[in-house]
Amino acid sequence: MIALFLAPLYLLVNIYVVRWIFLWMGACHHLFQTILFRILFAGSYIFLASSLLTCFLIKKPAGLHRFLKITSNYFLGTFLYILLIIIIADTGHLILKCGFHARFIQNRSSFVITGAFCLLCILFVSIYGIVHVWNLKVTPYDVKVEKEVEGMDSLKIVLVADTHFGYNSSLSQARNLVEKINSQNPDLVCFAGDIFDNEYDAIWSPEELGSLLKTIQAKYGVYACWGNHDLNEPILAGFTFGGKDSDCDDPRMKEFLTDAGIQLLEDESVLIDDRFYLVGRKDISRSKKLEDDRKTPDQLTEDLVQSKPIIFIDHQPKELSAIGDAGADLDLCGHTHDGQLFPGNLFTRLSWENSCGYLQKGNLHNIVTSGAGVWGPNMRVGTDSEICVVNVDFL
Repeated sequence: MIALFLAPLYLLVNIYVVRWIFLWMGACHHLFQTILFRILFAGSYIFLASSLLTCFLIKKPAGLHRFLKITSNYFLGTFLYILLIIIIADTGHLILKCGFHARFIQNRSSFVITGAFCLLCILFVSIYGIVHVWNLKVTPYDVKVEKEVEGMDSLKIVLVADTHFGYNSSLSQARNLVEKINSQNPDLVCFAGDIFDNEYDAIWSPEELGSLLKTIQAKYGVYACWGNHDLNEPILAGFTFGGKDSDCDDPRMKEFLTDAGIQLLEDESVLIDDRFYLVGRKDISRSKKLEDDRKTPDQLTEDLVQSKPIIFIDHQPKELSAIGDAGADLDLCGHTHDGQLFPGNLFTRLSWENSCGYLQKGNLHNIVTSGAGVWGPNMRVGTDSEICVVNVDFL
């Protein structure tokens, strides 16, 4: 329902943006003032701006739905910076006009130069953000767990989260992901949720993608937990629609992981090589949508031997104190994307105890990755796509 209330605001914001563009283009050349050009431009802009709605409404044919979805993802990111830069320009204009009484800002040439500079900034940031998505970084962390493990001094874990396999991902990106993982020669690989992107059918070629993931090589195997987007559910501009009845625990997702050689842990623990425990939590948001019970950290560890290292994979970095009190030594998370797009990363740092990176609480080491993929806008600005290599040393 929130999206319906925001729709008028979205309409007004777009009117503000289009008016600004018309004024600037009209100042640049009289050709841009003609009715024909303005009709063509307005029609093109309406198509782009409404793609958020049309991709939600139009499901068939599948090719058209995919095209609209991809279009909306690119537009949404670019629109953010169009709006942000125009607001900055208008704010600067008001400050110069009212605060400093600068006369030069009233000149047509000043307006043309300002608009051209804004356009260059928008193009630069948008193109950079689109290209930067492909730049998958490897971020290392060194952690010391004060527990003795017989016959094992260290453990190398590769943490992957938020792949969001779907409209924003390609097989070449998945291939690069697998190559980066295998190049680390990991002992263990953990997928910390949001493997899918709300729509299983969005995956271009599930069979080929599954075959790629099956080539991940790790001494102790590949494990995963669910994230809040690992459901089939209708999404409009980031909001889910239809309530709990429309949320779908698509069995194809679990089958996909099984076929890809990835073991899913749903509030389950596994003792690996009789040396350490790996505990995979159900996602808190996913469980609420499916009205599914979710165990507390204490319930997950009550039957575990506390002298052995206990590693959690939990999509959202919540309940850190409770997880530490339950005896966990390492908690591996994702979900936040580190904000994905500036200035979003500034807000996520205010919203989460550990929005991205490393945090120690008592004996618990918490690591949150910014994610290997993206959700919504197919862009990254001010943040990185990454996998994390966690080198755990034992006493």
